[in-house]
Amino acid sequence: MKTVHTDAHRQRASRTELSGGELVRPFECPERVDHILAELTARDHGAILAPEAHPLDRAARVHAPDYLEFLRTCWDEWQAAGYRGEAMATAWPSRAMTRARPPKEIDGRIGYYCLASETSISGGTYEAAVAAADVALTAGGLVRGGERAAFALCRPPGHHAATDMFGGYCFLNNAAIAAQAMLDDGAARVAVLDVDFHHGNGTQEIFYARDDVLFLSLHGDPDAAFPYFLGGADETGAGAGIGYTANYPLPRGCSYDRWAGALDHALGRVRDYAPDALVVSLGVDTFKDDPISFFRLDSADFLDYGARLAALGLPTLFVMEGGYAVAEIGVNTVNVLEGFENG
Repeated sequence: MKTVHTDAHRQRASRTELSGGELVRPFECPERVDHILAELTARDHGAILAPEAHPLDRAARVHAPDYLEFLRTCWDEWQAAGYRGEAMATAWPSRAMTRARPPKEIDGRIGYYCLASETSISGGTYEAAVAAADVALTAGGLVRGGERAAFALCRPPGHHAATDMFGGYCFLNNAAIAAQAMLDDGAARVAVLDVDFHHGNGTQEIFYARDDVLFLSLHGDPDAAFPYFLGGADETGAGAGIGYTANYPLPRGCSYDRWAGALDHALGRVRDYAPDALVVSLGVDTFKDDPISFFRLDSADFLDYGARLAALGLPTLFVMEGGYAVAEIGVNTVNVLEGFENG
């Protein structure tokens, strides 16, 4: 399986995350990619390719133009305003403050586009996010070109990024951008399966009213897990998209047997939908020792569910999302890919 990767991800190297009332070093860090690359190389997993550059129009197919412009200019405007720390939102539209339009001051405007204040914006964030989208688009092009599967080693991740909001370490929705490109390039239907511990709220929002993308997500119950305000089993789509969203919220301490049962149900939905391609939002923060998650998967389980994904027999694009047990992220990620290849 070919992997697409770029060192441009290192431009995203923020120093601060708001966690538990403290400013800490972000759990989403450049070292995550180092461990994955090392494991790919150690197992001789396949060629590692550089991405091709793509016009921003590809991202604009799923993201609002004003949001893309905000991401492009945020850091420069933040510095010009005289702020010394990294850019973090402190106020945003809410149920009690409904003047939902972007303020002129960057300190307010960042809140308009923010869905979670733990994620800061720093120098290089926009450039790294654009490079990650290029990684996903290039790997998606390999799949559309006839490869059985490809791995987009994206960083920063993307599945929390909505049409015009960032958060959860995500700025551009790499999986959604790649899925839309597949449709634009001739696919009639695409399924997006999100196996990250956290609900893919951004991907759901982008495709919620559409029937040309089936979105399925296995994740921690939003009553107990970030992003909290989306991801219920009762969310099944709107308008033309009714019935084309499926959520599987799972409890604290979820075992692999229970998780795999939900996966098998989701895979049955994918078979019934019969898409032209499958996009997997591959988060490995379902691992038992992940510091910001609460499922109980072992490393061997990732091999097993990779094989279950392969049994669909679909052209498959893997897009890297979360996973914050940094020492084990390489083994767990490559186990999924190896399980798929041997399945």
